[in-house]
Amino acid sequence: MRFVAAMMKHETNTFSPVPTPLASFAVGSPGGEPPEGDAAIEAFGGTNTGIAAYIDLAREAGAELVLTAAGNAAPSGPVADAAFEHFAERVCAAVERGCDALFLDLHGAMVTESRDDGEGALIDRVRAIAPDLPVAVSLDFHTNMSAAMLDGATVMTGYRTYPHIDMYETAERAGRILLRMLDGKADPRIVWGKRPMLTHTLRQSPAVAPMKPIMDRARTAEADGTVLAASVFGGFPMADIPHVGLTAVLVADGESGIERAEALRESLLDEAWEKRSDFVYEVEPLADSIARAKTLEDGPIVLVDHGDNVFSGGTEDVMATVEEALRQGLSDMAVGPIWDPESVRAMVAAGIGAEVTLRLGGRTSMPALGLQGQPLEISGRVRRITDGRYVVTCPMMTGLTLDHGTSAVLDTGQAEILVCSERMEAFDLGVFRHAGIEPTAKRYLLIKSRQHFRAGFEPIAKHIVLLSGPGVTSSDYSLFDFRAVPRPLYPLDRDMTL
Repeated sequence: MRFVAAMMKHETNTFSPVPTPLASFAVGSPGGEPPEGDAAIEAFGGTNTGIAAYIDLAREAGAELVLTAAGNAAPSGPVADAAFEHFAERVCAAVERGCDALFLDLHGAMVTESRDDGEGALIDRVRAIAPDLPVAVSLDFHTNMSAAMLDGATVMTGYRTYPHIDMYETAERAGRILLRMLDGKADPRIVWGKRPMLTHTLRQSPAVAPMKPIMDRARTAEADGTVLAASVFGGFPMADIPHVGLTAVLVADGESGIERAEALRESLLDEAWEKRSDFVYEVEPLADSIARAKTLEDGPIVLVDHGDNVFSGGTEDVMATVEEALRQGLSDMAVGPIWDPESVRAMVAAGIGAEVTLRLGGRTSMPALGLQGQPLEISGRVRRITDGRYVVTCPMMTGLTLDHGTSAVLDTGQAEILVCSERMEAFDLGVFRHAGIEPTAKRYLLIKSRQHFRAGFEPIAKHIVLLSGPGVTSSDYSLFDFRAVPRPLYPLDRDMTL
């Protein structure tokens, strides 16, 4: 047998000013392009990622594996059309040469310069070449589901955790169903539905209500054989496109299983709709949150700036939360990472031990929100310089090597601030440890995240305080000019009815 596999992952924040060229999918990869073939297997094999599961399944099945390209770009603005073509051309060329199955590790929320549905466009191209090819698709929990994705997939599964610690498991679920189909032991049929809900990511986690009982029911239905697979997608709200919403996708086994899958779909979606107000996050003024953090005893106290979160498309250089924390006198802090290649270059040029004054961060303006970049003038000593590379040890993306690019630590006395050359969210303790900062020894850890920080930081946190700082990942929907989303849409239209 001959299998083709690919990983093309990007969560597009259509309000983000950060561009997404092909190089964004290849950070740390020699040559500036996503790895392919043996290089991709070397980079991702044995890690907690979806593509690693496909690699293992191909080996288990004794199949030849053609891994066309494997790229995962940090969330940002729309993907360059040339970058999309890089992936699409390689996948389609491999399929055209002939194969028995295609395994796709996708995100589900990719928007390109000219398309509002990158994944659907990729699958459409595959179907134009091979209408009957078995195709397994694994997707992120934050998928904005389109009809094109579903029409072209044979099997589809989604993450059931947030932080996403089940990437490998999700792809394995999809892949095993497809292998059973190839053996004549399963007849997958996709059933799906959607509710017009723009849920807040801070209220989506399947680990807690309101999503937990819904996702638990989906898990149970899959485990007891009611369906082959059951997934609920919270959706990604920072995308001004027509196909946003909360989605349920069930994979029935044969014609006889469709009625059960349809009943489950309606039940899951009805429960989500009934709890729709519980999926809304109410923001707290930034100054109030930091003042509250000052009253807490014992550390580490994790301060989470969710308005400027990389893994939702943030610029990672908004300095408002750092400035307010310093203004209110917080000390014994580790902060970062802050994306500012120019400041990194200045610290490298000055050298370890040098005293420097920087205009830190604030390099990026955000026209979609009417925000101008505002650097923070700050002085301190260059404490360390690193290559920005470390291996993830927390449950999310375990074993993967992350690359922040050349990075440096500025010690201001109140805080050690990690400044990086490449955008990457702080979700693993290695972000600080690789730079000589022990997070468990600090009173405050000020990071930019939403939920993924819980994979590495929640186990060591004595307290967690969410900070509603400004930025393109804000939970205040009133700041965004939504024009392309379907209306009415809850909670943009709070009085709507189905």
